[in-house]
Amino acid sequence: SQRAELAAGLLAEEGRLPAIVYAPTRKETEAIAAYLSGIVTAAAYHAGIDANRRADVQERFLKGRLQVIVATIAFGMGIDKPDVRTVIHTALPGSVEAYYQEIGRAGRDGLPSRAILMQTYADRRTHDFFFERDYPEPEVLDRIFKLLTTEEQPKEILRLQSRLSEDAFDPALEKLWTHGGARVDFGENVTRGEPGWRNSYLAQRSQKQEQLEQMIRFADGKQCRMAALERHFGDLSGARNPCGVCDFCAPAECVAQTFRSPAKSERVVAWQLIQVVRKNPGVATGRLFTDLGGEAVMERRRFEAVVSALVRANLVRVETASFTKDGREIEFRKVWLDTAARGIESGDALEFLIAGEPRTARPKPPKSKGKKARAKSPKSGTAVQVSVPRTPGPDTGAEALRAWRAAEAKRQSVPPFKVLPDRVLASIVEERPGTTNELLSIPGMTVRLVERYGAAIFRALAKRR
Repeated sequence: SQRAELAAGLLAEEGRLPAIVYAPTRKETEAIAAYLSGIVTAAAYHAGIDANRRADVQERFLKGRLQVIVATIAFGMGIDKPDVRTVIHTALPGSVEAYYQEIGRAGRDGLPSRAILMQTYADRRTHDFFFERDYPEPEVLDRIFKLLTTEEQPKEILRLQSRLSEDAFDPALEKLWTHGGARVDFGENVTRGEPGWRNSYLAQRSQKQEQLEQMIRFADGKQCRMAALERHFGDLSGARNPCGVCDFCAPAECVAQTFRSPAKSERVVAWQLIQVVRKNPGVATGRLFTDLGGEAVMERRRFEAVVSALVRANLVRVETASFTKDGREIEFRKVWLDTAARGIESGDALEFLIAGEPRTARPKPPKSKGKKARAKSPKSGTAVQVSVPRTPGPDTGAEALRAWRAAEAKRQSVPPFKVLPDRVLASIVEERPGTTNELLSIPGMTVRLVERYGAAIFRALAKRR
């Protein structure tokens, strides 16, 4: 992929290793590690790899026998390696807190290091997909809540009454149970809970959304990166001092981004923007975009790139403001003239650069090495072997798996979906994993779940008739 190629180009330069590369999914982790293996020594590290393999990868990385470790963003590696020179995120993290923690693994020895973040609008769509799946609209939960009574109702009957698909019903019921709106016993019988579930759920949902919005604002921000991070974590005194080394403070030193001269249309918009801000200091960026013609003149993202360029050139400065709507604090940005704009009387006198294409070359890995690396990867992922019969037949093991889950739920006095979520159970039935590694590759299966329930799951799958 383009992001793997970009990472390879960055890491091929002297002084960029050792490195940690973060990827959003296990599949992409494996693909990027395989690609990089044609250029450097690299290995994947995620929850879908068995414990022995993970320990081996970690040990080789810590001892310097492995140059690059490629890990999923969601998986906590617990690696404390002082000489990491580069941390690359190949996709947008879900929160500023996660990002800050992950880039903090670079340069712990006090020597220069780099953090590089790749992001596109597609990352936002990916986060939105998972958010909508895991945090349904409150109206969906309300539809279920209105059907509940003090009399027990089987979960499946309730689902049919709600006219929701399994994919929509299961996460909604789980969230309703979590926030007290429903009571679910180990037999999957559902009764009415407390009516105050909505406020709790809305608060959690809003917090999750805000975490992503904060990360997007950071990535699209128009100020020193370190100052933005310090401001986010409440250090207002540190936020006043630019770091001098990030892509905003020192664009010429940026290794992952090029900068170009503005096109004629961009120079025209920039000059018009400065004239508007002179007359109306502190105007919101959204209002500016509209006043300058909106989409009829320039795409919004291109307009934001012009604003960013003017900030880098000290022609304007952007400050964050907020207002409250429906109990939520909503942030927006205001634009003011900065020092370099004083005395400029024409657009031709403006000096600024627009962010362009990635700076790095994209070396292709040698075919022989790439094939060798890919040939080894399946073998390295099967250290723990647990056999499961795969004989054909009409029974897929679903009945035995559900029976085991129900018994385990009864033992713990919790709803069955707290033992194993419904969509995870359905994926296990469909994929019929035959080894621990294959079970770990099921989306939603964690190391903790496999360690706790793996043997029981394999026994249940083996009971198919």
